[in-house]
Amino acid sequence: MKEKEKKQKKSNIAKASNAENSSQSLSALQYLKAVGRGILALPVGALVNALGAIVLGAPVGIEYLPKTINWSLLMSSFMFVPAASVFGSSSPHWQRIFAHTKPNESLEYMICIPAHGALIGAWFGAWPMPLDWERPWQDWPICVTYGAITGYLVAMVVSLGFALVHGGRQHLKRD
Repeated sequence: MKEKEKKQKKSNIAKASNAENSSQSLSALQYLKAVGRGILALPVGALVNALGAIVLGAPVGIEYLPKTINWSLLMSSFMFVPAASVFGSSSPHWQRIFAHTKPNESLEYMICIPAHGALIGAWFGAWPMPLDWERPWQDWPICVTYGAITGYLVAMVVSLGFALVHGGRQHLKRD
């Protein structure tokens, strides 16, 4: 009888171990998929940011191309990579976070607010560029980069506050 109980315990331990290993492999697979989505989002977001910057007046020319690419990659890492890593290609999530600005949970606050903060910071950083002060920090994209980084950092602190305050609550539609 004791032999049978020992075999049963070993069998239960093996089943638990297999379940744990499968959940770890599933977790690792999800992690790798998120990393892959982030890597794919980096150049796509950079292209969107570069086109947006050029449309809004960024200098165009071969001497400005490396600077524009670097700035676009920075902005993409602030705006697109976190959202793509978490949401993938789910358009309802992207619309709710970026178009409607209505995050529902802590993670969404931590994605939405810093992305908007980086964009607003870059916008504010662009204001001194056209002034005729002839300072080296007014060159493209120095002001815009400092503004984006500052906006992102401030927004990270703000989003942490929002996540702590609104943490477990869901926004429910009221009639």
